[in-house]
Amino acid sequence: MTKINNLVSPFVKWAGGKRQIMSSIVELLPENIKELNYIEPFIGGGAVFLYLQPPNAIINDFNQELMNVYIVVKEHPDELICDLKKHKNESDYFYKIRGLDRSQDYHKLTSIQRASRIIFLNKTCFNGLYRVNRAGEFNAPFGRYKNPNIVNETTLKAVSKYLNANNILIKSGDYADVLEEANEQTFVYLDPPYHPIAENPNFTGYIQGGWSLADQERLSEVFDELNAKGARVLLSNSSAPVIRDLYKKYIITTVRANRAINSVGTNRGEVDELLIRNYE
Repeated sequence: MTKINNLVSPFVKWAGGKRQIMSSIVELLPENIKELNYIEPFIGGGAVFLYLQPPNAIINDFNQELMNVYIVVKEHPDELICDLKKHKNESDYFYKIRGLDRSQDYHKLTSIQRASRIIFLNKTCFNGLYRVNRAGEFNAPFGRYKNPNIVNETTLKAVSKYLNANNILIKSGDYADVLEEANEQTFVYLDPPYHPIAENPNFTGYIQGGWSLADQERLSEVFDELNAKGARVLLSNSSAPVIRDLYKKYIITTVRANRAINSVGTNRGEVDELLIRNYE
C-alpha cells in the first residue's frame, strides 16, 4: 500500500506517534484494507490515519481540544492559517498563550483561536510534549526552539482537502461509544495511552486523569468484543508483561521504536513496542 498524497501528514507532534514504526504497521494490515471502513478511536497525531487516507473513516479522541483542531483544519483552514501567523516564538508570549486555559475568558475564544493555540503550543513547547495537569490545564514548558514550523500551510491545506473530499466523521468521546459501529466490514486501529514499563511513572498522560491498569483491562475486553463482531483489529502498546498477558490469545509482534518524546529522559531512545492483531 502506498500513500495517496504525500502532503497529507500529521500537523501536530504527538507523543507515541507512529511514523517511527509505520513500515511495520503497513506490513501487518489486512489484505483487503482498502475495502474496509476505518475506525481509529485514539487518533492523537493521526500518523496511521493520514498515511492510509481511507475514504470512509471515523476518528475520535477523548481530548476535546485536539479534536477541535481536526474540525477547524477541515472547516476553516484559511482562517486557522491566518491566526497561526500571529504567534511569536518568544518565552513571555508562550506562557501568556499557555495560561489562557487558566482564565475565565478562555470560553470566549473561538474554535479557530483554540485550535491555533494548541498548534502553537505543540510546536513551541519543550520536546513537543502535550501535557495537562489534574485540572486539565496545559503545563509543558517553553521549548526554546530557534525556528519551529508553526505555520505549516501546505500540510494544513492538504489535510483539509482530504478531510473534505472523503467521508470522514470527527468525534470526541469515550472510545467504546465509537466502536459500537464496528462490524465485519471494519478495520479498527487502537493506539491507546501506553502502559508504563516502570511501575511508578511520573507522567500522567495526555488527557486529564491519565490511564490505569483498569483502563487497559477494559480495552482488552472491548478488543474481545470487536473480535466477536468479526472486525479486524490492530492494537499498539508497550511491551509491558501485563499487556502481553491481556492479549496472549492474539497474534503479538514485537517491533523496535526510537522514542524521542518522553517526560523521563531514561525512557527515550530505542524501545520494544507491541503490535497485536486478531487476523492472519
